[in-house]
Amino acid sequence: MSTTTSHTPPESEGQPEGGPVPGGRPARLIQNEVTTEIPVHLLFRDDPDPLNPVKVPLKPAVVGRRQGTGEQPRLGRPAPVRRRPLPEVDAALVERPARVLPGTAGLLAGACGLTGCLATSWWAGLLPSAALEALRLPASAAAGLGPAQWAAYAGAGALGMFGFAGLARGRTGRAWVLGMFGGYRGTVRRTGLLWVNPLLRRRRVDVRLRHWRSEALPAADPEGMALRVVVLVVWRVRDTARAALGLEDHETYLRECVEAALARVPVEPAGGPRGGVTAAGDALTRLVAEETAPVGVEVFSVQPVRVEYAPEVAAAMHRRRIAALDARQRASVLSSVVDSVEDTVTRLTVRGLVELDDYERKALVKDLTVAFCSGRGEPL
Repeated sequence: MSTTTSHTPPESEGQPEGGPVPGGRPARLIQNEVTTEIPVHLLFRDDPDPLNPVKVPLKPAVVGRRQGTGEQPRLGRPAPVRRRPLPEVDAALVERPARVLPGTAGLLAGACGLTGCLATSWWAGLLPSAALEALRLPASAAAGLGPAQWAAYAGAGALGMFGFAGLARGRTGRAWVLGMFGGYRGTVRRTGLLWVNPLLRRRRVDVRLRHWRSEALPAADPEGMALRVVVLVVWRVRDTARAALGLEDHETYLRECVEAALARVPVEPAGGPRGGVTAAGDALTRLVAEETAPVGVEVFSVQPVRVEYAPEVAAAMHRRRIAALDARQRASVLSSVVDSVEDTVTRLTVRGLVELDDYERKALVKDLTVAFCSGRGEPL
């Protein structure tokens, strides 16, 4: 039986460094101990042809450790969940001041209309003699109502009604949103007696600083336990046009935004290690303010005022809290007893009052521990 021994011919000295051998054998990647540069694509490729290196794209997350490289697994970051933006309200729907006149203009127009009606009645001879004597007017030669008198009545009456019907009283903290035929005509924030076109539709909006105390809303703590949270929301209407016309009911929308924010933000009871209700209130305020800003509602604060566990888990959480408090109390008492026993034994031995071997030391520690625990357990 014959065996064939393969012998690798020595490399030529004039061969270029890092290039392939003409015979098809790849060149050495490491020529000496100093060389440290290694093409990465050659370490993980499967193609035996060294003349056409193929770049293999690496995956974003390597599950296992690659053999021979010492590379640790790379854990890919989860892709952030992008929320769909809220639909924008009509850009043209922005609050602007409406054109109104002082109330004296409406009073003057109404007085002119009444005066015109009285003059037409005198012209038609309809005023009684007592009224003529009181007004010191001569009797009119005309008798009855004709087309001219009817036209004068119509004009004077329309002027009087138009003047008195447009009178309005503006109050502090209240605004009027005016519209005509479905279009927005401006907002009135002025106070006092005003005259507004009576053909415009008026919608009153409260622009004062307001607060809303909610009922018990469902929420969850950082561990996922069900909660019932009562929040206090401080807000006001900033853009009356968007709040009154861009949304069906801005107050209902505000309540629903608060409920949605509570479903996303974990609320921690007071005294928790993660900031308690203060951190939750800041997060709720930021979320609700971002949701309500496009509709003209400005939110200043959303703060939980009462946080309690849901009825189905309240008893279990109460027992859990009592057990945690009892465990902390026991640990504190035990640490205090151990420190007292250690201090007592150390003082006795250091001052040379007693000489104790191991057995006697253990007995003394045991007796002192029992004595101190019994003393601390007695009611004061």
